Amino acid sequence: MTYTPPKVWKNTASGGQFANINRPEAGPTHDKDLPVGEHPYQLYSLATPNGVKVTVLFEELIEAGHDFDYDAWLINIGEGDQFGSGFVEVNPNSKIPALMDRSGTEPVRIFESAAIMLHMAEKHDAFLGDSRREMLSWLFWQMGSAPFLGGGFGHFYAYAPEKFEYPINRYAMEAKRQLDVLDRHLADSEWMAGSYSIADMAIWSWYGQLVLGRLYDAAEFLDVASYTNVVDWAERIDARPAVRRGRMVNRSFGDDESLKLPERHSRADFDR
Repeated sequence: MTYTPPKVWKNTASGGQFANINRPEAGPTHDKDLPVGEHPYQLYSLATPNGVKVTVLFEELIEAGHDFDYDAWLINIGEGDQFGSGFVEVNPNSKIPALMDRSGTEPVRIFESAAIMLHMAEKHDAFLGDSRREMLSWLFWQMGSAPFLGGGFGHFYAYAPEKFEYPINRYAMEAKRQLDVLDRHLADSEWMAGSYSIADMAIWSWYGQLVLGRLYDAAEFLDVASYTNVVDWAERIDARPAVRRGRMVNRSFGDDESLKLPERHSRADFDR
């Protein structure tokens, strides 16, 4: 059946897994203050790829010996926590993750995952790669590309209430093109920007987990095994202890109970 758009769009029930939280307006839907812990960094997040990239960085910084700690509070986006008034004050876009940096004289908010990663990496002068220009190029490549993988391919392949050939084929083609971009780069480079950097962490959270079979149950469909350089790079990152811890933080879903740590307030929380 052919769809003819109306002259003026109106919101109608579209169904799908996230229909209960999708809306065409910004701003809070209810009053709710955010909790505040004792550490200088207060992270409000969920272990989606965008959340994981930030918690991986936090854990990598701590693993590397940087002397700080952080509280990570669960934001359940399925229940609409991101529309609480306190969260909207930190991130007016109502997306996870969001960070309050309370290490200075005045609290500072940072939202958007790449902005948080840059803030933390620059503040601690770590994981910035051998070339800042190259690292920034790949970091922003991820930010610009992943919406096609997540909101495009992932939505129509895994979450849409009905399967349609055109959008699945359109975004599968783009997902595979992006994997080929990475595979060609990693054929000659161990890491994205010379040394292991926040660009690797950010890209791995999406594309690494995709080729490791953790996103959308789409590994076979996209023939991810054919991107051998990406798979090798993803497995090397996956083996890092800080990455395993970062994957656990703010995870409240999935069948593997050993990977769930809905809230994190100290390194000792992982001992449980």
